[in-house]
Formats: sequence, structure tokens, C-alpha cells
Amino acid sequence: MASPIASAALKARIRRPSMLKKLCKPQDLMHHFPNGSYIGWSGFTGVGYPKKMPTYMADHVEQNGLQGKLKYSLFVGASSGAETENRWASLDMIDRRTPHQVGKAISKGINEGKIHFFDKHLSMFPVDLVYGYYTKDRPHNKLDVVVVEATDIKEDGSIVPGASVGATPELIQMADKIIIEVNTSLPSFEGLHDITMTDLPPLRKPYLVMGVEDRIGRTSIPIDPEKVVGILESDYQDATAPNAEADESANKIAGHLIEFFEHEVAHGRLPNSLLPLQSGIGNVANAIIGGLDNSNFRNLKVWTEVIQDTFLDLFDSGRLDFATATSIRFSPDGFRRFYDNWEAYYGKLLLRSQQVSNSPEIIRRLGVIAMNTPVEVDIYAHANSTCVMGSRMLNGLGGSADFLRSSKYSIMHTPSTRPSKTDPHGVSCIVPMCTHIDQTEHDLDVIVTEQGLADVRGLSPRERARVIIKKCAHPVYQPILTHYFEKAESDCLRKGWGHEPHLLFNSFDLHKALVEHGSMQKVGQW
Repeated sequence: MASPIASAALKARIRRPSMLKKLCKPQDLMHHFPNGSYIGWSGFTGVGYPKKMPTYMADHVEQNGLQGKLKYSLFVGASSGAETENRWASLDMIDRRTPHQVGKAISKGINEGKIHFFDKHLSMFPVDLVYGYYTKDRPHNKLDVVVVEATDIKEDGSIVPGASVGATPELIQMADKIIIEVNTSLPSFEGLHDITMTDLPPLRKPYLVMGVEDRIGRTSIPIDPEKVVGILESDYQDATAPNAEADESANKIAGHLIEFFEHEVAHGRLPNSLLPLQSGIGNVANAIIGGLDNSNFRNLKVWTEVIQDTFLDLFDSGRLDFATATSIRFSPDGFRRFYDNWEAYYGKLLLRSQQVSNSPEIIRRLGVIAMNTPVEVDIYAHANSTCVMGSRMLNGLGGSADFLRSSKYSIMHTPSTRPSKTDPHGVSCIVPMCTHIDQTEHDLDVIVTEQGLADVRGLSPRERARVIIKKCAHPVYQPILTHYFEKAESDCLRKGWGHEPHLLFNSFDLHKALVEHGSMQKVGQW
């Protein structure tokens, strides 16, 4: 089969001439993907992922009625694009997935037992991969094929990623074969990355990051050219969606947090420019960053996983000096804004591997302020980030625990209630006991809802319960939670079990009421 002719755009991106000889079409590479293969993709939070090869493979399965007959174990740093992994899930092409995913079809497959999903801290996934934990039962202890997106191939054969790094360095380290998609629809991101590879104990060295701006690696990912079995030209954009707008509840949460930061500055526990910020994804996170843009804080810095559109507002207003992440997940409008003002942002941003962006050691050293959104928080400050009703997987743990366990300020923010099908306040996000625990009471410092902020630092469990119910619970649920706690406290103290009182056989009565009656408000009396 004749090799495709390289476009002028592609020739400009491939600076190692021998790599041009490996140019091919997706159909030329299908024999590298037999049923049962272990596959790695680049990408993190829906950017920087391969598009051409996965799309062709999905088309091939769909057109040839191969659903369930070509299934793969899929390893990606975090989530990929909906039009790739979610479509693969809808075509029954995924047997195993780790460590994080996004999409209705893939979460449906996981919760129906069709996809074996392994949820893992994002800082730990890449190094565990290199340890060989996920390939330990395979003959060669490798991933069969790793497909990576690049915006450039340099003279030494190394690749320049796009809008994310994620676990790509480690996936390449563990690859038996590599396919490179050179995306000519994107600008070259050369110089925007700080790439490190993984050494194994006892040879591992510390990451010498003392400040957000510190570079410790190189600008491209080294690749063994002998492992490269094909190069594809791609012209697919990252398929991101518009960001969720902040609502009144999110803006109130942001207001409480800004007030808290001002309080900590006034008491000498934070400098005037705060400390490096970590913020999750979603409308509450957007509202917080928007609130900072309207605050008196300046010379801010960011050490986080993912940078969203609102960070561009902070750059533009001059409040944000520097940001580092493993992914820039802008909306389509945000990417246009970013590319149009490349020179303005280029020197203020670094993209690192997720093992570095989420490194507990660095997070603790820098004194990061970590802010994330849970499914629910209980009265003793345990948090559930992953499993609705203790069983239904959402997307995965992500990096929330990487940050919350090690940051100077561990903050969980959530609306106090969410609607059920029949009640606008049918689900309380403050509950007697979390149905699944991802962050323990030992890790969280602050709980905040639109109702208020509970600073639980240094408080005993019973003290925490009182302040969380008073400050954070919705007025509809305050009497319900107070009655539960006081009854549990009375019963347990009488028995001499009073450190963290629970009515063990009633702890999930709110969840039971939601299932049986459509609202947690309809809980019976204890």
C-alpha cells in the first residue's frame, strides 16, 4: 500500500527526516491492535488525546459489526475525548479502563459491569504503571501500543505534546510500539512543557521545585524511534465544551472563600498574594477564580491539574503571575483566545506530567491551597468524591486526594443540596455518614456551601459535627441532621463510645428516604 504524501504543514512539523518514512494511514496500522491488546493514549481531561486512530478504529468496528469482538484495556492519564473513549464504550470496545474517565456511555458500561474500571490517584497512576503493576500478568510486562498526539517532532525524534502532558512520558516508557499523531490543526506548543521521565527506586531523585515557575525537565518527550511503527497526520481539534456558568449558589460559595482568605491574611497565616492555588473543574471552581478576579489579591500563582478559561481572565487583569498544570482545558472560545494572544500567555504558563503537577511532596512544600467539589460530605468531615449512593461510579477520584491530603489548606466546596426528580432540595450534600469515603476526616480543613463556611481545623469530631451542621447544611436539613447527631451523641456517650457518635443502623436513612420516597427530606424519625 502506497504511503500518503506528506503535506507542507506536516513536513514543517516533522524535523527528523527519517520519521517521514513512517508516514501511513490508519488502516495500515490495524494489525497492531488485535483483540485483547493493552493500549495507552496521551491526553488529560479531554485535551491532547489521539483522535485519528481511535476514530478510525471505532468506524471499523461499527461498519463491520465487530462490537464486543475487538475489546481493549485502555490506559490514559485521565479522561480522553468523548468522541473517542465514550464512543468506544458505546461500541463495547473497552474491557478495562484506568484511572479516570468521563462520558455517559463509559460510566454506564462501568456501572453495568461491562467495563472493569480501576480508580487510582492521578499522581500514583504513572509511577505504578512503570512499576509494572498493571502489566504484571503479561508476557512482556509492556503496553502493546501507545498512541500519542504531538504538535511537533524534533530533530532528535522527541515529541512536543499539545495542550496536556498527563501520563504520556510514562506510557511511552512502557510502550512496546508507538504511533504518533502529528496534529497540524494546532499550533506547535514547543517550549510550553516541562517534561520529566520516571526513575525507579532506589534511583529516584527528588523533584527540585521550590517555586511555581521552576523548570526541572526538558521541553519534549524522548522517544525511541525504533519503537515508532507509524505516523499519522491529524487535523482534529480537541473537542471541548463551553464551561458551565457560575450560578448564585456558586457565587455565594466563592464569596465565603474570599472572605476566609482575607481572614487568614489578616491573622498572618497567608501572605497578601496568598499561596499557590489549586482548583478543580466546574461552575464552583469558575466562580472562585472569578471571585479572585474581583478581589484585592494580586501577584497570584497557580499550581494545579487543569487550567480553565477563567484563569485567562486572571492573567488579563494582571492578578495572576504564573500558572502550572498538566492540562489546559479551555472551551473552544477559550482556545481561540489563548492562540490569538499566545505571546502574552506563553511566558506565564508551564505544562508538566501529572506525576509532578500532583506530587504530594511539591504540594506540601509550596503550601498549596486546594479546593475541590465532592459528591457529599458528612458531619464529621469525611468526603465522597466518586460513588453516588456508595455504588454508582461517576468519573473517578482524579487528583482531588493528591491535593487535599498534602495541601496547606484542604477545602471542599459544594452546594448544600442538589435537586432530586421531585424535590429541588431532595438531596442533602451534608449527610450523617458518607456512603463512600475518598477523603477522610483527617485530611480536610474547611467545608463550605452557599450557606456558610466551617473551619474545622483542630476540632474534635463532635465539635466538627456541630459547626458543619450549623454553617453548611441547608435550613431544610439542619434540624434533621441536628436530631440525628444529638440522638447519636446521647446514645454513644451513655455507652462510653462517644468519640465520633453514630447511630450505626440509621446512618444512611437519608439515602434510604431518597430511594424510597424521592427526597432525603422524607426521612423518618430516629
